[in-house]
Amino acid sequence: MIAKRVSNWGRWGDDDERGTLNLITPAKRAAAAQGVRHGIIHSLALPLGASGPQVPDSPKPPSGNTAWRPPQVRSNPVHTMLASGSDPEEINGLGGGAHFTDDMIHMHLQASTQWDALSHCYYEDMLYNGKPAASVTSAGARYHSIDKVADDFVGRGVLLDVARLHGVGRLPGSHVVTPEDLQRAADAEGVMVEEGDILLVRTGLLADWAATGSWLAVKERPQPGLGIACIEWLHQQGVAALAVDNTAVEALGTGAALKGPFHMLALRDMGLHLGEYWFLEKLAEDCARLQQYSFLLSSAPLPFENAVGSPINPIAVL
Repeated sequence: MIAKRVSNWGRWGDDDERGTLNLITPAKRAAAAQGVRHGIIHSLALPLGASGPQVPDSPKPPSGNTAWRPPQVRSNPVHTMLASGSDPEEINGLGGGAHFTDDMIHMHLQASTQWDALSHCYYEDMLYNGKPAASVTSAGARYHSIDKVADDFVGRGVLLDVARLHGVGRLPGSHVVTPEDLQRAADAEGVMVEEGDILLVRTGLLADWAATGSWLAVKERPQPGLGIACIEWLHQQGVAALAVDNTAVEALGTGAALKGPFHMLALRDMGLHLGEYWFLEKLAEDCARLQQYSFLLSSAPLPFENAVGSPINPIAVL
């Protein structure tokens, strides 16, 4: 059974809450820093705003589009100003003609570029490493919350550009990424995926958004992503964390009866954190231009206590 073959339960002790992030050692981080050659930086985050990427539900698909979309359960960030430059003195005055501005954000923690915590998915009433799913309550996650790993996501990043491998700007929605795709991309790029790497996989899904500013095409189904067969390849390579430029890492709309099987095996069995909505277009351009597909990557989540995910601003340094 694939779940048993890729399981890391007990590998780092019965109380482990880091999962495969344990593979990112201090030596691995030092080597990643020494690999910076050009000082070129890229933010891999989408803008946090009302314009996306969450698309409101519509009663029926757009004309000519019969692709399935799941019910909308998340919304875009809501930005509210608490004090502005036009407020009267009694609201934002500091005295002597000085004033301040202030604001707040209301948002779903997994509505944009983010990491899934290991407490995000479960089956058979168990989380990673045998912790009970019932330990995630209305107060949040007792185990495997995102704040437990807030300082772990720094190391060697590797980009596998599967869309470029196939000679397209964006993989078709029917494309399920295979282990062969991943290995062929690595071979074509001349890069080795090593134990402890944070792996980024580009499908090109966000290329349409970058060109048009519209999320409708991005949110259509089916959607390219990793197939379940990739789980064992990731396990064998010793990947520490995985992020993809689509909305769910795995391929969607494939007709499988079980929804989210990749998530279950990665988060619950392997202890592999998953990143979604990563914007990889500009990074991919520079990686191809410089023929350098590894880089220093810092992608720390915000340390929200007891949370099952967090927005991030990943920074790649080439």
